[in-house]
Amino acid sequence: MTAMSVAYFSPPACAAFNPGRCHPEVPERLASIDDHLISLRLRELLVEGEAPPASDEQLLRVHSQEYIDMLSACEPGEGVVSLDPDTWLVAGIGEAARHAAGAVVGAVDMVMAGKVNRAFCAVRPPGHHAERARAMGFCLFNNVAVGAAHALARHRLKRIAIVDFDAHWGNGTDAIFLDEKRVGVFASFQEHLFPPQEAMQVPGRIVNRGLGAGAKGREVRQVWHDELLPALDAFRPQLLFISAGFDGHREDEMSELMLNEEDYAWLTERIAHVAGKHARGRIVSVLEGGYALSALGRSVAAHVRALLEG
Repeated sequence: MTAMSVAYFSPPACAAFNPGRCHPEVPERLASIDDHLISLRLRELLVEGEAPPASDEQLLRVHSQEYIDMLSACEPGEGVVSLDPDTWLVAGIGEAARHAAGAVVGAVDMVMAGKVNRAFCAVRPPGHHAERARAMGFCLFNNVAVGAAHALARHRLKRIAIVDFDAHWGNGTDAIFLDEKRVGVFASFQEHLFPPQEAMQVPGRIVNRGLGAGAKGREVRQVWHDELLPALDAFRPQLLFISAGFDGHREDEMSELMLNEEDYAWLTERIAHVAGKHARGRIVSVLEGGYALSALGRSVAAHVRALLEG
């Protein structure tokens, strides 16, 4: 097993906004991740990554100008603006969202330049529910989509894969890349959870697998082993992104899946194997969900360790 160099991106702006204690997407999420990485002496093995906020040019590859302008105009100086029951604008969230997307762009450039093999972006707000002109599910900009579109435009890759193991379907990512043949999306999630509509499918390129409530690690591993990993392998990606959501952990009340940190390590190891086969080991992983703080910290630590170990 070959050790990999991994960059760690966590812009300070991403921890600086707070939608309030009654909202699950809190700054303590990032503190828990950092605490676990430090306590396990993994943080010292990571290369510090820095990136400016995403530019309009980078965001416009996947979002409309009207949408970007609307988010800027609506962000309050104080108080809360509700875009939907789950997605709130508060002071500082616009800057955080730009830095979250910018971190993924920076990670892509760092990986493609060969400075590191892989990167993990501990960012918030999350992104995979954000559509081209719609915020939803805590998400403003689709961070993974911004990074993938940047990789296509700047690095001229022909095949990029996005792997998503969040407990919720990444509807925004699928919608943005529905007609982009250079991007494949391979995902598992709890079916009929959020959003409620039926997940889209494009044979060989957008492969979504719903899981029943109460699915345990053994069942999830079987789905990936039998269906999703073979489809990912057949796509032969030159760069892999991971929408790394950890809200399927058995301690997390945001879903009814029954995963643990060992399951996330297993998934990461198998995804890394495909990256080693087709993409020179190149992976950019981006935090999505995960709201039970201790479980989130432990799961990310297991994920990062697997990224480091190859």
